[in-house]
Amino acid sequence: MPIRVREGLPAIETLANENIFILGEHRANHQDMRTLKILIVNLMPKKIAAETQLLRLLSNTSLQLSVEFLKMSTYEFNHPTSDHMLEFYKTFEEIKNNNYDGIIITGASVEQLKFEKVDYWNELCVIMEWAKLHVYASLYICWGAQAALHYHFGLEKYNLPSKLSGVYLHTVNQCEHPMVRGFDDRFMAPHSRYTYVSKKQILEIPELDILAESEKAGVYLIADKSNKHLFVTGHCEYDRDTLKAEYIRDYIKGRNPHVPENYVLKDNNSFTSHTSWCSHASLLFSNWLNYYVYQHTPYDLEELTQSKNE
Repeated sequence: MPIRVREGLPAIETLANENIFILGEHRANHQDMRTLKILIVNLMPKKIAAETQLLRLLSNTSLQLSVEFLKMSTYEFNHPTSDHMLEFYKTFEEIKNNNYDGIIITGASVEQLKFEKVDYWNELCVIMEWAKLHVYASLYICWGAQAALHYHFGLEKYNLPSKLSGVYLHTVNQCEHPMVRGFDDRFMAPHSRYTYVSKKQILEIPELDILAESEKAGVYLIADKSNKHLFVTGHCEYDRDTLKAEYIRDYIKGRNPHVPENYVLKDNNSFTSHTSWCSHASLLFSNWLNYYVYQHTPYDLEELTQSKNE
């Protein structure tokens, strides 16, 4: 949340240069506040687990949020939560006339398919196009990030020799950027994917900045210069046991998975109960809500469509 201080305080300029948001008296006295509306397009196979992970991170601020979940109407997911989906999820037809402060598009277990071969690809493209007019800021996770980079900037994804699974060390590239405010210079984050996006191709797009990357896991945080889109190639929202569950699932399916890196106790090869990424995940979501959504979204969401139709 911003700090409210009297105008002219000498510390204001210093803190502003550190991307700490200072709210002057005039703006504070004229600022309207309301519940922020967030739409989550949940493409993860384990719906309830993904809901829990995302809501945990979204709730870790003093902002009041109203969260809705969106499902694909052109594809019936094969999981035992159909009643849950009917009760708690909406279709695009039901929300297409609404406006939102933010949208989150999750990862999905389809990354080994070409984008156009994904059953719900066309519907997802419609949603991403609709969001240009009806949503202020967008956050994309793992395959969702790859899909959005492909749709908005034409970037392709490429196959890795084997699945990238584990918790990896990352370095902040642009410490002055609002999205990495408060980050340590080096931090840990989980990845779980078979594909990657090319750093070389990202650098060729002037609208994009690489905020953080890993020597082993590659590019991690990508932002567009309009501060409307944030792409996260990993899964910082994962619980401590998620990588373990995925490893067991892949092992049962006969995929001969590698044990997730930096995720085991070396003395007995058992999975660790310790986490090293939760504080980073919390800060990432807090920064997104604060700097990409709360500080800039219009009080009247109707202004989104009005300004873009003028």
